[in-house]
Amino acid sequence: MTTGPFAEIALLLLIAALVGAVFVRLRQPVLIAYIVVGIAVGPAVLGLVSAHDQIDLLAQIGVTVLLFVVGLKLDLHHVRHIGPVALATGLGQLAFTICFGFLLVLALGKGVMEAIYIAVALTFSSTIIIVKLLSDKRELDSLHGRIAVGFLIVQDIAVVLAMMAMSAMRDSGDAGGGGSLLGVLQSLGLRLAVAAVFMFVFMRYILPRLVTLMARSQELLLVFAIAWGVALAALGEWAGFSKEAGAFMAGFSLASTPYREAVNARLTGIRDFLLLFFFVDLGAKMDLSMLGAELGSAVVLSLFVLIGNPLIVMAIMGWMGYRKRTGFLAGLTVAQISEFSIIFVAMGITLGHVGVTTLGLTTLVGLITITLSTYMILYSQPLFERLAPWLGIFERQSPRRELAIETQDDSTTQVDVIVIGLGRYGRRLLTQLREAGIEVLGVDFDPEVVSSLREAGLSARFGDGEDLAFLESLPLDAARWVVSSLPAWDSNRALLDALKSTGFTGQVAAVARDAEHHQQLERAGVKRVLNPFDDAADEAARSLRQDIQTQETTP
Repeated sequence: MTTGPFAEIALLLLIAALVGAVFVRLRQPVLIAYIVVGIAVGPAVLGLVSAHDQIDLLAQIGVTVLLFVVGLKLDLHHVRHIGPVALATGLGQLAFTICFGFLLVLALGKGVMEAIYIAVALTFSSTIIIVKLLSDKRELDSLHGRIAVGFLIVQDIAVVLAMMAMSAMRDSGDAGGGGSLLGVLQSLGLRLAVAAVFMFVFMRYILPRLVTLMARSQELLLVFAIAWGVALAALGEWAGFSKEAGAFMAGFSLASTPYREAVNARLTGIRDFLLLFFFVDLGAKMDLSMLGAELGSAVVLSLFVLIGNPLIVMAIMGWMGYRKRTGFLAGLTVAQISEFSIIFVAMGITLGHVGVTTLGLTTLVGLITITLSTYMILYSQPLFERLAPWLGIFERQSPRRELAIETQDDSTTQVDVIVIGLGRYGRRLLTQLREAGIEVLGVDFDPEVVSSLREAGLSARFGDGEDLAFLESLPLDAARWVVSSLPAWDSNRALLDALKSTGFTGQVAAVARDAEHHQQLERAGVKRVLNPFDDAADEAARSLRQDIQTQETTP
């Protein structure tokens, strides 16, 4: 039966939704589901889809929107505040992975250009996946979460520069420069200078007024943002950059405007929808026999990413004065390659630098590392507990950076209650107890939260409530209660074990996020389990009942 592109894409979307639901159930990123769907519906398996031109066009727009959103998040204010640890870790991990990855790929029998592309591709980690996982675990604002986001920004900048460099390498070779390093640097430097001048003039004098005009209508602002991104992508390709670099510059040009968050919020869903077609198109173009031939190399490179990248991050952070746990949790975020890695190698095929086998190998490494690293991040605490005895080599005898924050903390020694975890609920609890005249001390792993609380006159210390060494420094002998508002059961279990090891004899209360969490806390012997939603509803009911009774008794 002959079907048109519309029916084929409808079938493709339905299959992607169903398979994606299975992968979500397995706690896996849906982009892996999309690649699997592409392989399944492609000519290598079922051969259900033949509308390759339409899907390829949607895939290109999807990549453009992705790079636009990355540039949109790169506000100059955030770039200035990346911090030395994020910069050192990001650059150190990039240098280590490129150098050793290049040698490893050569040892696997690949050519020099293939080795360059694959080594660079192995350095990039998925900002989308990492931010999503850390957000789900409520660790985005923790110390290791902030550091991880910092060096992910470094990686995002690096991927755009790498795309520009490879594009310049092609044009330098086409121009007779032989693709020499000097020719590449000259070409790239000249283009960057011209682009910087153009962007400065446009961002300073034209774009703010234009965006303000468009922002009078939210729908028009969204259309303008996509049009601006696609237009600069096309202009970037015409000027000798890549489409991806042009789209990134378009997003970056809007990053400092007051409409950045509004545009980003509306583009996120469109980005995810269009990227579906990129990964489906990628899977559909794969030859299963080609993938089978690259399986051995993919396993070797995957082990390099899964083990080598976290180790170099831990080594750098340990040398800079962070505890092994902070380095370990931050290091896990680079234990996979990114969708950018696949896009980067796909660009190499377009430029004629590498063949489809290189893309197949990179995609296999992506499937393996993203799948395994997702579980590594989700179960980071149990994994750390098992590996902690062997991780001491990555920690200085005196982790000065974390100690420096802790020594500035509140010196309270006599407290009745210690609240661990100062999110919205924990902070409110800390404030209410303090206003009731109870001596209370707050603990949180986010230095900015601790600083803001101390500025407000509240007692707070920076530290990790799951770290036995830190807990021993708290005034537990005087405390009658320890209250945990940590969001995950694994974190609470680690805290309870650590409290038992310190010999704490007081009572423990903990906040439950759902019924299963409530049962786990009760089984662990928690004296009082707090349920924010039930407690709030009970209090609201009492308040309303009193108002109703007052009205009934009032003549």
